[in-house]
Amino acid sequence: MVDSHSHLRLVERYPLLRPAAAFSIVRNCFWVVGSAIVFLLPPVWSSTLPAAEEAAHPVQVGRFIHVELPLTLRTFERTRRMARRAVEQAQREKHRLTLIFSFDVPRGQKEFSQGSDFSASYDLAKYISGDELAGVRTVAYLPQPVIGHAVLPIIACQEIIMSPEAVLGPAGDEKTVTPTLRSAYAEIAGRRLTVPVPAALALLDPTMELLQVETDALQKTLLTPEELEALKQKHTIRSSVVLKRAGEACSFSARDARRLGLATYLAVDRREVLKALGLPPTQVADDPSLEGGWRPIRVDLKGPIRSDVVSRVQRMIEDQIREHDVNFICLWIESAGGSLVDAVGLANFLAFSLEPGRVRTVAYIPHEARADAALVALACDHVVMHPQAILGGSGAEQPSDRDIRDALQVIRKELAPRKGRSWSLMAALLDPKLNVFRVTRLGEAEYFSDEELNEQADKDAWKKEALITTPGVPLKLTGVQAEQYHLVNRLVKNFSEFKQYYGLENDPHLVEPGWADFLIQALASPGLAVLLLLVGGAALYIELHSPGIGIGGFVAAVCFLLFFWSRYLGGTAGWLEVTLFVAGISCLLLELFVLPGFGIFGLGGGALVLASLILASQTFIWPRNEYQFNQLQTSLLSIAVAVVGLVVVAVWLRRRLPRSRVLGNIMLAPPSAEEAETIRRREMLVQLQDLLGKRGVTTTQLTPSGKARFDDLLVDVLADGEVISRGATVEVVEVHGNRVLVKEVSS
Repeated sequence: MVDSHSHLRLVERYPLLRPAAAFSIVRNCFWVVGSAIVFLLPPVWSSTLPAAEEAAHPVQVGRFIHVELPLTLRTFERTRRMARRAVEQAQREKHRLTLIFSFDVPRGQKEFSQGSDFSASYDLAKYISGDELAGVRTVAYLPQPVIGHAVLPIIACQEIIMSPEAVLGPAGDEKTVTPTLRSAYAEIAGRRLTVPVPAALALLDPTMELLQVETDALQKTLLTPEELEALKQKHTIRSSVVLKRAGEACSFSARDARRLGLATYLAVDRREVLKALGLPPTQVADDPSLEGGWRPIRVDLKGPIRSDVVSRVQRMIEDQIREHDVNFICLWIESAGGSLVDAVGLANFLAFSLEPGRVRTVAYIPHEARADAALVALACDHVVMHPQAILGGSGAEQPSDRDIRDALQVIRKELAPRKGRSWSLMAALLDPKLNVFRVTRLGEAEYFSDEELNEQADKDAWKKEALITTPGVPLKLTGVQAEQYHLVNRLVKNFSEFKQYYGLENDPHLVEPGWADFLIQALASPGLAVLLLLVGGAALYIELHSPGIGIGGFVAAVCFLLFFWSRYLGGTAGWLEVTLFVAGISCLLLELFVLPGFGIFGLGGGALVLASLILASQTFIWPRNEYQFNQLQTSLLSIAVAVVGLVVVAVWLRRRLPRSRVLGNIMLAPPSAEEAETIRRREMLVQLQDLLGKRGVTTTQLTPSGKARFDDLLVDVLADGEVISRGATVEVVEVHGNRVLVKEVSS
């Protein structure tokens, strides 16, 4: 120990060891450390908070895995492979994963729900309830009755969701229940206890009796008679109900399973499944790539939707699936709609003919999918849009009220349940009379019409808020708005971001139509259409200023033929437009060569030509909505550009073409000023007064102009009032300079 004298010497030698100085040092150290904490901790805390928040609340995602019955070893391998890849993907992205195993029976083949292989069913059940999926939420969904050993992997899941028509069990396919079977069912049921062991064994063994027992602790449980006797020794039995007698096959309907606590929820369709699990639709997907990567193709749906377009798209998709086993279809949509009936047909094909567990369909909308084209997009598994692209609203055609009613039935009963979407939102994109509101419940937001709101089992729990539709106008959404309403899975600025989102290294193979389709699409583009009209009009102008029928007439005919051919095959022109155009040209020719007069045929013919060109540029006759008014403005602008361009080209041709060394013979040169004056003077010097009262014979039909011969003189004459046939005897009744008026007389 250090004595007091030594201590005093140390203090005298080192003043910092004095108590006051030591206290000051300690105080200053605390002040420095505290200041550092105050200034440094907030940035560190703020930088780690999002990561901590993300770790505490990871994004919840779901993956549907379709287990097609009957279960085989191949089905087990496929299901396990897809589940493993889904888990690996969720771990990479640090998401919380829910695997929804949908036990599906092929359509129209209910007998396939039985006959599952026991080994495959047992292996799948062990995998689902094993350590590999310990951190994954596993859910079994039964859209239809399931019997046989496929019951095993169902009871291996943590939760069971059944449609109201579904039935679970009976499980046993064998006539004799072996100890191996009993042990397997008891093992799987004991791992999860989703279905109690006695209930699982009762599903397997028809010789067992199953009871529902309520004890003094107000607990209801499922037991065998032997287990009931053991329970009586510990608790007072309040009630005991026989659920299944010995010798009867055991099965649980959806309502019984829900009442007994075997099924967690009842769900009519996929949308209710996701709602029950608390998963947003945009975070849940069928992912065929889990089976072996993407095999993508791209199919374009551009222009009006018509029956031939729908048939072509369906045929190309079916051929690619059959021949190349594709599992990813990018449907590139650039359409203002068209035939609602044909759009509904294509939507049904995409939603029901393509199994979501085998093929993923993605609608890519860079600019617009208006009116019924929006219905086609929403029938796909995913919708990806540009932030400013348009979904829904007025389209190229105005469907009838009957077509809208029929489409709403399909949306409500089939498409919306299949895709897990609100039918009100889908319908409002087409129906201007449907009012859709934002409704909330405990922080959850949905978008329902009054009718859909009344369909909800807990309708009183929902609070109606703002109206999101405009009365009398179909709902039109930008990409940003569609994402807010949960109609869009992703917003991208370009196709590169689209590929990056789906992990596509290269562009999907474009399934191209024939060369004729490409030509039609190119010719129907606004720029090339204006060019065709401009060239055709210029060629017609050259033909009118050329002797006989030459190259100008041929070029004009080809240009106008290509214009109407592309418009006809493109769906915007029909025989009406072609007939109007031919009639208009005929009237113009009559006015120029046959019936020069007051311009009635000229004005009427010009109006018919303009009307035919405008109608050939759009799918409607008279605009009835906002989009059609905009389209009419575009059509008028295109025709105006063509007309102005034609005037400019005509002036240039009149000045330049006759003086061209190569093409000078194609078009007659207009007379110079001196030549025109000489011609005018010659015409003024013509004296035909001596023909007054003379008779002659017509050499052409007078309609009303033509020619007549008076002795040896051939004169241009005009009929007085009516058409005079060739070879008729006429008499001159008036002469005004070189204008000779005649009337028919009897010979």
